[in-house]
Amino acid sequence: MKKFLSLLIIFYISTISAFCNFNSYDEYGNRTGSFKTNNSVTTQYDKYGHKTGYFKETSNGYNAYDEYGQKTGSYKTNGNTTTQYDKYGHKVGSYK
Repeated sequence: MKKFLSLLIIFYISTISAFCNFNSYDEYGNRTGSFKTNNSVTTQYDKYGHKTGYFKETSNGYNAYDEYGQKTGSYKTNGNTTTQYDKYGHKVGSYK
């Protein structure tokens, strides 16, 4: 669920500005991390400021990478549906 919420936030932020920073919070208002967007790359950090991964924009969605640059999956959008794939390209789920 965290990845899905992160993805929704990333899609929203990427449409607003090429350079954007924001924090994420849990349901109690505690800061859980942050995101920094620079052009087509959104980097994710934990609450201590350590890089935990990043998302790179593609022509129809995003590829997700861990903090070491290893691809962990992808998200592809077609119309109002976003489909999530694992690092091997197998469909994991979809969101409308």
